Amino acid sequence: MLSFHFFTVLRLVVHYGLHFFAPGLLALIFFRKIWQKAWLIMVATMLVDADHLLAKPIFDPTRCSIGFHPLHSYYAIAVYVILLFVPKTRIIATGLLFHMLADYQDCLWIG
Repeated sequence: MLSFHFFTVLRLVVHYGLHFFAPGLLALIFFRKIWQKAWLIMVATMLVDADHLLAKPIFDPTRCSIGFHPLHSYYAIAVYVILLFVPKTRIIATGLLFHMLADYQDCLWIG
């Protein structure tokens, strides 16, 4: 039988894999000509996690980021969707929205 520890490690691997490696795949698919730049920009959107510094405690492995932190709020996500339709912010918006998706899948693991 698989242990609780195994699922905890798997959750972290999936979560951070989505944050670091999936943007590379998105960059290759949607921004092929500038995929390296797009990947770096999308990875840089992880700075959105700076809003975790406003929470007490800063890190809580049982807390869902979506809807809790200001830059992970539904209002912020709506802004990210709007930015998706502005060509100059499309890569940033893609990174932010995928970041929210990765955090949402983490919320599903937490239950």
